[in-house]
Amino acid sequence: MAYAGAMPHAEDRRTQSPQSVTRVIHILEALARAPGAVGLADLSRMLGSPKSSLAALLRGLAEIDFVIVAEGAYRLGPGAFGLGSALMEARRHLQSSDLVRQGMRRLAERSGETVLFAVRADADTITYVDAVESRNAVRFAVAVGDRRPLYSTAGGRMLLATGPQEEVPRYLDRVKPVSYTPETITAKRALADAVAAARDAGVAQTVGQSGEGITGTAAPIHDATGTVLGALVVAAPSSRSQDRLAELVALVTGEAAAISRSLGYRAPL
Repeated sequence: MAYAGAMPHAEDRRTQSPQSVTRVIHILEALARAPGAVGLADLSRMLGSPKSSLAALLRGLAEIDFVIVAEGAYRLGPGAFGLGSALMEARRHLQSSDLVRQGMRRLAERSGETVLFAVRADADTITYVDAVESRNAVRFAVAVGDRRPLYSTAGGRMLLATGPQEEVPRYLDRVKPVSYTPETITAKRALADAVAAARDAGVAQTVGQSGEGITGTAAPIHDATGTVLGALVVAAPSSRSQDRLAELVALVTGEAAAISRSLGYRAPL
């Protein structure tokens, strides 16, 4: 029997560490995404964790019915589903827009730049439905409700990239690109390539496309069903952002993923 002040057993220490809490969450997420029961070796490979560590955690989860073991494979148990139901009930009291707004504020703080949430206004344009402005004296400012073309904005290209692939040529067939700056890309083949690159990378970045001296970086936000709700965008003066383009990509994609997870989205395995 353990008593106050006793040194925990080595296995107890492994299963009580902060890292173990993270592993438990990853185990539950992996089992939730799996189409069926998962063996220990497969789970170890999926999570990149030692089998011995996972086995100890799985035993604990099985004891509280979060995991069921059958023929050497694991699947979610009634305890996990009960917790899931409770979390869904709690989530009803928190609007999706609140979660997006919280993420926008975090991103504005970390990047130091203006953060926007863009959605499709119609077939050819996006509109900004929310904004958190930079605290810098020199900053990008846009009015909520403003519309911009899909082809010349990071958010627009990202939303084109996450839509049906066959929509892109139809859009480019009907649109008549105009130059907003000397840098604006208007060649339709180059625009198609830019959208394809955004689809492959999961992020779009534009420099001086819809306004001189403006850099935009955008990544998609998904809901629990995988539907793209809109694009999270950081808009910054190019004079301040040219030496940190990769950093902005990492910040935007990281926060877009965090917001999507808070909305219930789990990327396919």
